[in-house]
Amino acid sequence: MRVFLTGATGFIGSRIVPELLAAGHQVLGLTRSEAGARSLIAAGAEPHRGDLEDLDSLRDGAAKSDAVIHTAFDHNFSNFVANCEKDKRVIEALGGALAGSDRLLIITSGVGMGSAEHGQPAREDVFNTDHPNPRILSEFTGAAIAEKGVKVSVVRLPQVHDTVKQGLITPLIAQTRAKGVSAYLGEGRNRWSAAHVLDVAKLYRLALDKQEAGVRYNAVAEEGIPVREIAEVIGAGLNVPVVSLSQDEAADHFGWLAMFAGLDLPASSEWTRAHLSWQPTGPGLIADLKQMDYSQAAAA
Repeated sequence: MRVFLTGATGFIGSRIVPELLAAGHQVLGLTRSEAGARSLIAAGAEPHRGDLEDLDSLRDGAAKSDAVIHTAFDHNFSNFVANCEKDKRVIEALGGALAGSDRLLIITSGVGMGSAEHGQPAREDVFNTDHPNPRILSEFTGAAIAEKGVKVSVVRLPQVHDTVKQGLITPLIAQTRAKGVSAYLGEGRNRWSAAHVLDVAKLYRLALDKQEAGVRYNAVAEEGIPVREIAEVIGAGLNVPVVSLSQDEAADHFGWLAMFAGLDLPASSEWTRAHLSWQPTGPGLIADLKQMDYSQAAAA
């Protein structure tokens, strides 16, 4: 298949490219820069110039392809709500180009949308329409375009990591460096699920090959790592004290991260693993955090 991949030069997308090519697919990769185009050509993909603001470029890329994998997202979390609205427009544009066809659109969301009850792992068969995370708009939009005849499936992400990037933990590390302490809330028992980026890339490819609409996949290798344990590893890496904060202190210390700092986000991938025969093999989050070069992180 010819696959239109948004975010093709990004953290996850750049790993999806070789996964797709190795499986015999062709990749049309969205890029907004000449450097991105060169990197895609070097990887064996075809560049498609455009960006998330250029909806016509997105429609054109989707129209030229047999399937679409949408991983691109504006990760400026200080403007998170507006960026979720932007993702809504992107999904609508991609869906408009695919409506009435049998071509699959895989969109991206977060594991929290599958949280049914506090303390229980998020599941693929749950869609918590009352979840406070603004990213829920992506799944609402996916459901809306599905009603218009678009073949849609969803990949829900945890903290996706290697030794350079780790989802929300990357800005948390930068903040820890700036504040001079590594903090968690209360007893730090709330958990964040995680998966290595190479395992996540493989899952997207398996979801594409499955060609099933109306399903959600949890790209989770580790069901939940206590945030206190994450904070302790970061503190050791940066050689700063590790402290517990009260909920009242969260906004002042964490800034925009406060909305995530206290969330308990465990997630199960039991159904996903069985359905796709997906077996994560990459290093765990704590192992990657221990192996990362904090001097390079400090210079970033």
